[in-house]
Amino acid sequence: MLIAFGVIIVFILLVVFLLPSFITGTESVSSFLRIILPFVILITTILVCLIVYFLLNYRLLSLLEREDWPAVAYYLEQKIFVKGGYDTRKVRLLASSYMVISDYASVSRLENKAALVKPSVVEKNALVFGAARILGGNYAEAAAFFKKYLERGRLKANEKEWVRWFYGFSNLLDGDFGRAEPDFSFLAQFAHVAVVSGLSAYFLFNNIAKYSKSPDECRAAAEKGRNRALTMVKKAARWKKEVGKMEAEIHIAIIRKYIDEAEVWLFGKDLE
Repeated sequence: MLIAFGVIIVFILLVVFLLPSFITGTESVSSFLRIILPFVILITTILVCLIVYFLLNYRLLSLLEREDWPAVAYYLEQKIFVKGGYDTRKVRLLASSYMVISDYASVSRLENKAALVKPSVVEKNALVFGAARILGGNYAEAAAFFKKYLERGRLKANEKEWVRWFYGFSNLLDGDFGRAEPDFSFLAQFAHVAVVSGLSAYFLFNNIAKYSKSPDECRAAAEKGRNRALTMVKKAARWKKEVGKMEAEIHIAIIRKYIDEAEVWLFGKDLE
């Protein structure tokens, strides 16, 4: 695919170089080339960078294309554990590979080693490592883990909202509805990520309200969250688009069922 892309780019560059001589003659070619030279240099640089990246990562990219997750995990283990390449992207991909093959013990081992070598990598992948605890059925442990990273400064704003949502979700799975309600109530009404707001409102209305000490307030917060989410995304198609941007993330994959349910709750007949 990259080779085909390269051939197309080279063809376009040749056309750009040769076309003026056919149209206006050789007199204007030199002046024309001076004008487009920066563009040509930029395109060539991008192409060279893409080729270099592809060649350096060919083995990993081919394994990912085949979805050979055990092989992906082994490849990344060599890069991370043997060569010490504890960068955020590789650690996230290795943890996700372990989770795909349900090897949660290895996720824990990776987290422990990364925490010793480069703690910031664990923090930046808090959603992945926390999600592994949920998939492993360790809900109380997951809640404690997410709580630890609620106020960490290195996380982006949208990641902080997801960490807070998963903290509430972990408490919900653990049966602690009273602890889950305040976070879901806040996120439903004030989250800047539409999916976070909609999901929080959905769980407030359908799961938490019946156990709440103030069910009317809980449902009112849910309705405010529904309105907020609908204001942000307007239509179901926009909601799907927002979900689509995130669906490659493992922490989104494990809650996709609830995202789809929340979509039906939010849009109802508009989905028909």
